[in-house]
Amino acid sequence: MTTLGLDGIDSLPARIERLGELALDLWWSWNPHARNVFRRLDYTLWRSTDHNPVRMLRLLPPAALEKASRDPIFLDLYDHALAGLDPTRTATGTWWSERMPAMPGRSIAYFSAEFAIHQSLPIYAGGLGVLAGDICKEGSDLGLPLLGVGFMYPQGYFHQHVSADGWQQEGYEQLNWADAPVTPAVTPGGRPCVVTVPLGSRTVKVSVWRVRLGRTKLYLLDTGLEENAPWDRELSARLYGGDTETRIQQEIILGVGGVRALRALGSDPVVWHLNEGHAAFVVLQRMRELTEQGQSFETALAEVRRTTVFTTHTPVPAGHDTFPFRLVEAHLAGCWGTLRGHREAFLALGNYDNGSGPHFNMTALALRTAGQVNAVSQLHAGVTRQMWAPIWPGLKDDRHPVRALTNGIHIGTWVASRLAQLFDQYLGANWRDQRDDGVWDRVREIPDTELWGVRQELRRYLFDFIRERARQRWTNERVGGGQVLAAGTLLDPNALTIGFARRFTEYKRPELIFTDPERLARLLTAAKRPVQLVFAGKAHPADDPGKHHLQHVYQRALDGAFGGRVAFVDDYDLHVAHFLVQGCDVWLNNPRKPLEASGTSGMKAALNGVPHLSIGDGWWAEGYAGDNGWLIDGGEHPDRASTDAADADALYTLLERKVVPAFYDRDDADLPRRWLAIVRQAIRAVAPRFTTRRMVTEYVEQMYAPAIRGSGYEYPQETGET
Repeated sequence: MTTLGLDGIDSLPARIERLGELALDLWWSWNPHARNVFRRLDYTLWRSTDHNPVRMLRLLPPAALEKASRDPIFLDLYDHALAGLDPTRTATGTWWSERMPAMPGRSIAYFSAEFAIHQSLPIYAGGLGVLAGDICKEGSDLGLPLLGVGFMYPQGYFHQHVSADGWQQEGYEQLNWADAPVTPAVTPGGRPCVVTVPLGSRTVKVSVWRVRLGRTKLYLLDTGLEENAPWDRELSARLYGGDTETRIQQEIILGVGGVRALRALGSDPVVWHLNEGHAAFVVLQRMRELTEQGQSFETALAEVRRTTVFTTHTPVPAGHDTFPFRLVEAHLAGCWGTLRGHREAFLALGNYDNGSGPHFNMTALALRTAGQVNAVSQLHAGVTRQMWAPIWPGLKDDRHPVRALTNGIHIGTWVASRLAQLFDQYLGANWRDQRDDGVWDRVREIPDTELWGVRQELRRYLFDFIRERARQRWTNERVGGGQVLAAGTLLDPNALTIGFARRFTEYKRPELIFTDPERLARLLTAAKRPVQLVFAGKAHPADDPGKHHLQHVYQRALDGAFGGRVAFVDDYDLHVAHFLVQGCDVWLNNPRKPLEASGTSGMKAALNGVPHLSIGDGWWAEGYAGDNGWLIDGGEHPDRASTDAADADALYTLLERKVVPAFYDRDDADLPRRWLAIVRQAIRAVAPRFTTRRMVTEYVEQMYAPAIRGSGYEYPQETGET
């Protein structure tokens, strides 16, 4: 017997002594053979813990582990998983090792305010975190020496509870550290990593936690140390919590503290990638380091700019953090060091007037200090150039240094296991390697009967999940009958199901489909061709208009005019998202154009054979091909009200004339042949183009390569196979 090193577990049988190591490495979460290790160990416990193997191992009795150590089927799965994990960590034979064999010991730092890796680590709120998590996973698959830097957030993002009248209520739950896949980060000297960050006239201590994701390491900052004042311990407690003053302190800790943490851990990144403006104070700490080494302000800025990459994600002004200069100066008072004489010059890098007077703008700081900048879709790049044109006075829009690099999704994370089995059978192993785009042409070889059978299974899985979730709320929370009904218990597992799951906020227009209630009711309650709507999503705690939209949608679920064919699934998270993007039949997205920078939920749905029904915004402006989904186009109008009315009419018309008939028209074998043709095209259009495999290799080739070449490394000029 050997020690596992997890709280609550004394030991593991010697034959499976690395089981705890596997549980602590979230690489298992996107590799089927590793997931099967824990499914085989105890499937009932696997489901009841929401697929958290760390918690599973704490709850399993020693006798069960002893039994597993003698089970030949389990041991075969266990050995196979470790045989995949070990070379992943060393990155041998990977795309990166072939492209960059002469860069040992150097890394790529990737800073983000949130990372969505798995529901057992709730340090994410939405799309920004999901993208960051998918990039970390793809970085591991490709062998990149990627180091993620973010916050631990022991209270995470809020849990959503919807009252009987539909009002969102927020609740925070303290993380059970014993159930989390984290370990203390350790310095090269073998000590727990703790760094200090100046905040105004005081100093805050920051401990660092490590999360393993195969080749990728994720470092999470935590101010919850006893040595800190109570109010400072709260700085990293919650994601996007607190007021403006809390927010700027968090961003100083992320930027300045993140750089100091990497230095304490012995890392010397060759590229520094800022995922949104929250992390822009990275450049302050790096410039201070360089000036302490004797460089001038101008030389330090040039060096930082050459090695900094910045991704901006939103054209919504409220999505860009701004602070009064007095607040910035107050909290940066202890951070300047050798930059103190250049304080005004640095503050000018963040100076921006968005119409309400000059403020220190974190996006402006990042744009002025990054040598490589990208938006997250073709359309978003154009919007970004116009939005931030004052940053580059005198330059034409097409000369602004903002390239388009469209987002993608991590296939291994988002594809349904039942669909993956079909791909294994009919596409061959190359679909997992993603080395041959032409492999997706073989989707047409999947027989209609099998493809339709899997799609129906996935829909049934969704409704099983919805009903069981409602049962648990009824049992554990004693919610009322109306809340059980609104949760989806009256939904028909055989009816055409449309999913709408995203953050509830005004520009996403969650109520658009209810514009004409009578017309919609006729669609939903048609005797032989019913349609049903499943909604999910959270409104930001401070977004009262978003909460009102949510409440109105929830009340529609209680409206008898819709016949129980509208549902709201509460507490949307990664776990719920998997069921929705895999189990719905159509994915609805109707933002106010052009405010959807990219959007990735529709990509996840399409990968699983769930066609997209969307406004031509974000990625869908590039992804729509005429035969892989539907484009909602109400035309251009002079005001919001007329635009909304026209888009709603276009949506209803598509449903009535295109979507519903394609789903319900069946042949003599009861197969919707036209529908399945659209399903195939949805998969074929997304799988080769809108994935993190394409996205991360483009980051490397187009964004990271200039910085790497400038550091003296020979980076090949030609693009290799991906």
